[in-house]
Order: sequence, then C-alpha cells, then structure tokens
Amino acid sequence: MKGVVRRRWSVISFRRLGVCCLLLASYCLAACSVPNLEEPDCRESRDVVREFYSLHFGNDMHQSAANIQLREKYLTGQLKDKLLAASPTDSDYFTASSDFPKAFRVGECKVNSQGKDVNFNILLFWKDDLRTEQKHISVAVKKENDTWRIDSVSPADK
Repeated sequence: MKGVVRRRWSVISFRRLGVCCLLLASYCLAACSVPNLEEPDCRESRDVVREFYSLHFGNDMHQSAANIQLREKYLTGQLKDKLLAASPTDSDYFTASSDFPKAFRVGECKVNSQGKDVNFNILLFWKDDLRTEQKHISVAVKKENDTWRIDSVSPADK
C-alpha cells in the first residue's frame, strides 16, 4: 500500500513540476518581449527610407535622369520633378555630399505636429585606410497616394 501511495504522490509531483515549468517558461517569454514605442507613422515610413537608401547605395549614386527614374517609386512627384529639372552636379542630393559614403544607418524619427510628414535622421559613414568619418542628414518623408515617399533631404541641424 505504501508503494502505491508513494507512486501516486510521485506522479502528482511530476505533474505539478511540469505545470510550474510551463508557467515559468511562458512568463519568461512574455517578460522578454520589448514593446515598440515608436509612432505608427515612423514604423511604416522607416521601411521605405531603409529600402530607398539600400537601393541608392547599391547602385550608381551620380545624379542622372536614368538614376532618378530607378528611384522614382520612393520619391514624391514634386521631388522627382525638381531633380529632373536640376542641372547635373557632382554632389549627390540624397547624401548631401560629393564624396559618396560607404554605409548608412536610419536613426531617430520625428512626426511633425500635423502628422502629415515624418523626419528621419540618417547617419552616413565613410571608412577607408585613411579616414573614418560620419555625418548626419535629415530626410523628410511624406504620404502621397497612401504610400510613404521621400520629399526632401537636407544636412542635419547641428
């Protein structure tokens, strides 16, 4: 009889232990999730900015009609027309530099008070055997035809 009672308590203890482990694991998974505190407009438009700059850095950065057409789906109509009308220069409009950077990182996002456009701080990097440098630019993104598009690029305020 004592053997049956011990076995029963043993089975109950294993079940309790299993339930406790399962609850502990689910609590740990829930505790590890990090809430996203960024505005919804920032989350949506960040992907567009990241895709654009990945395309831009992966292709020829010189200003030409063909290059602007390649980037057209990421630009507002106003910016596209402005770039097509401008005379070609050695400077890249999208990096605000004539010395093309090697890499970028999309940084801080700010939604303007009316919620119609979003500004991103983009960090540009130059690194070679002689130097390591970084510079900030500001990219304004606007919703046009229910799609986020780049509206302007300017040197970041110091």
